[in-house]
Amino acid sequence: MTRVRVVDNSEIGKAAMLDGKPPKIIHIYSKIKYGVTGDKVLVTVKGEMKKAIIVGCHQEQKAFIPKFDSNNAVLVDENGSPLGTRILAPIPTFLRKKLKEMSRSKGADYTKLLSIATRYV
Repeated sequence: MTRVRVVDNSEIGKAAMLDGKPPKIIHIYSKIKYGVTGDKVLVTVKGEMKKAIIVGCHQEQKAFIPKFDSNNAVLVDENGSPLGTRILAPIPTFLRKKLKEMSRSKGADYTKLLSIATRYV
């Protein structure tokens, strides 16, 4: 039930942040019990369940992975396309490699998320 900050400009994400009720993580699609940068998660936003990609974590990170002041996420739909048209916070450069590995030819395509990012750290 970790609260995350939506860093894209999707309508549902902006409305939730303005209402003061940020999205909460309810499931992590990973084999470990906690989410790290680059993991796909299921969040609840204003009573709806949406999928998201974690693009920044507050916890201690491995070497050369930046630590952020808050837990950041970008909302995506079922096929991996971002719901917003722009990402407003910097994302780590190592996500380029990780998201390209997660993309499948007939499945989700996460490279669109990389193309709408404005800044890399």
